[in-house]
Amino acid sequence: MAMVLIKRAYSNSSPRDGTRILVDRIWPRGITKARARIAEWRKDLAPTTALRKWFGHDRTRWNEFCRRYRRELKQSMVELEKLARLSCKRTITLVYGAADQEHNQAVVLKDLIDELAVKLSGKQEIGHESRHK
Repeated sequence: MAMVLIKRAYSNSSPRDGTRILVDRIWPRGITKARARIAEWRKDLAPTTALRKWFGHDRTRWNEFCRRYRRELKQSMVELEKLARLSCKRTITLVYGAADQEHNQAVVLKDLIDELAVKLSGKQEIGHESRHK
C-alpha cells in the first residue's frame, strides 16, 4: 500500500513524514534547511515557471492547471515510478510552499504517484516488471 503525504513547508516536520521531498522550483521563503528537514529537492518535478505563473493559485484555473501539469509530468514518468515504488516501501511526504493546501502541485503529484503505485503493484502481482525505455 502506497503512503504519500503532502505538507506545507511552513508546517512542523514530524518523524511520521518519512522521507520529505520538496517539490517546488524555488525554496520556500524564510525556511531554513534545518527546519525543513528535506531529504531531496526535486525541482524537476515542479511545474515549469511558465505554468506556475499562469496558474497564479487562481482556483478558477485549477482544472486546467492539473491537465497541463500532468502533461508536463509525462516526461518524468521514470522518476515518478521510482517515487511510487518508494512510497510502497515507506512513507514519503511531498513538501510545498503554497498557502492553498487543496490547490497546489503536491496534490497533483500525490494523485499521480498513488495511481502509479496501484498500477505497479498490479504488474508485480502478475509477475511483470516495469520496463523503462
